[in-house]
Amino acid sequence: MANVALIGASGNAGSRILQELSDRGHQVTAIARHPERIDSLPGVVPRQGDVLDRAGLAGMLRGHDAVISSVHFATCDADTLIGAVRDAGVKRYLVVGGAGSLEVAPGQRLIDQPEFPEEYKVEASAGVVFLERLRDVEDLDWTFLSPSAMFVPGERTGNFRLGKDALLSNENGSSISFEDYAIAMVDELERPDHVRQRFTVGY
Repeated sequence: MANVALIGASGNAGSRILQELSDRGHQVTAIARHPERIDSLPGVVPRQGDVLDRAGLAGMLRGHDAVISSVHFATCDADTLIGAVRDAGVKRYLVVGGAGSLEVAPGQRLIDQPEFPEEYKVEASAGVVFLERLRDVEDLDWTFLSPSAMFVPGERTGNFRLGKDALLSNENGSSISFEDYAIAMVDELERPDHVRQRFTVGY
């Protein structure tokens, strides 16, 4: 059992990760701007927090075994989040990543493809910057887990594949449910196989 701080616990991915953590018996400080939206679950303590408040976040993160952040990249700041984890003295930091930086062919990122939706470019670009920033971090045991291109509500099946930097796809395209993504994230928390690495999950 781990004592985990989850930033963005009320969001699409965050709420599924929160459920998975609770179901596996972890103790969770669930942080969100609106804590009233956090699901009431065993082992979960909701807290109000601001992703742009480094000092305030650090105070909430202190004493945890690991931090997971599941926040929109375009509305946060990489240095603020990374700095808060550092200030709190927590070594393990897991990040719900984006698919834009994944490669569709060697040296060809998904975000750079002509068919990449314009409405997702701001968020995806910020995710690319966040990953680049993490890759310069040597004093945290970070992990950046990129979903597949379609990151959607679905079922918890437990049937998925893991990859590294290449976009995963099958005959139905490139997708992963929030529920199965949460399994992969909590698996990585419990059995760290991708420390200071990015990896991806998909069907």
